[in-house]
Amino acid sequence: MKVLDRICLVVGIVVVGAALVRLVNYSQSWAGLGAGIGGIGALAEEAIPPGPPPGGAPGREAPGGPPGREGRGGPFGRAPFGPPRIPLMTTLDTDGDGILSAQEIAQAPETLKKLDKNSDGQLTREELFPPLQGPPGGPGGPPPMAAGQLAGQGSLITPPQAKDEEEKKLLSLILEEIPREQGRRMNVPPVDGRMLRFLAEVLDAKTIVEIGTSNGVSAMWMGLALRKTGGKLITHEIDPQTAAIARKNFERAGLSEIITVVEGDAHKTITQLKGPIDLVFIDADKEGYPDYLQKLLPLVRPGGVICAHNVNARWADSPFFKAITTDGNLETFFYTAGGGMSITLKKR
Repeated sequence: MKVLDRICLVVGIVVVGAALVRLVNYSQSWAGLGAGIGGIGALAEEAIPPGPPPGGAPGREAPGGPPGREGRGGPFGRAPFGPPRIPLMTTLDTDGDGILSAQEIAQAPETLKKLDKNSDGQLTREELFPPLQGPPGGPGGPPPMAAGQLAGQGSLITPPQAKDEEEKKLLSLILEEIPREQGRRMNVPPVDGRMLRFLAEVLDAKTIVEIGTSNGVSAMWMGLALRKTGGKLITHEIDPQTAAIARKNFERAGLSEIITVVEGDAHKTITQLKGPIDLVFIDADKEGYPDYLQKLLPLVRPGGVICAHNVNARWADSPFFKAITTDGNLETFFYTAGGGMSITLKKR
């Protein structure tokens, strides 16, 4: 063997060995990184449409179970209805090919650091999930984004501004006090809550129906609008303990006269409702969405709106998706910020 060949062989062995050592070190550090940046795994789950709560009972929480609005699995479970469009994946996938290469994986820690806008060593939901204007690279959406671009979009998100002291107290309760005292409980993100409040006020809503109360955060967002429109909200919750927590929160917020909590299986309790309904917000058992739609749509007034939470690209082959996109009486678009939401207009 020539001297040059031997040198090349030695260099090759050294390079391969160094790469293996780096890979081992990376795999060990990555395990700790997930916990150290604020629970990426848990946040990424929000982009996957949940199934029914444990035991198959409809509603946001399983009776006797730990805090958490929706279970996992079921017919919508983890089987994709389309290509996943998780902002975190988009950020790490710097070349936009849908695959994390060895180089992209090796660069992941540095890429994630770029998202830490306030340099506190953690990634908040707002830093990980800034609003998207459409599926990256998809029709009508922006091209695949390079690492760091998502963080820049986050600068468009500004906190809500209170009009008066009463609204200031309510926003503090919704955004700070209740989450701090009771945990996040899989509630709607603030950006989704603000959209619900916006719709309720634009519709001048007099009657709102919510399916899935949890501890009442989404209802309180809509309650902000109902204080001005003079309307009422009827929210349905299957778990009595959770319903009791929500009632206390509504009383604390001064919204008890505006919001009524109905306990029981919403598939049955909503049959007692009468129209006209201005706005419906569905955020409960995902496989139950078609039934809720079928029962509530006749009660929604022409020009009224039905919103369904956590609806995203994975639902493209689901019965609910087809029902809201193939009916000439309906107009549906998809709000991709926060947890994702379908917004369906009942045409006049």
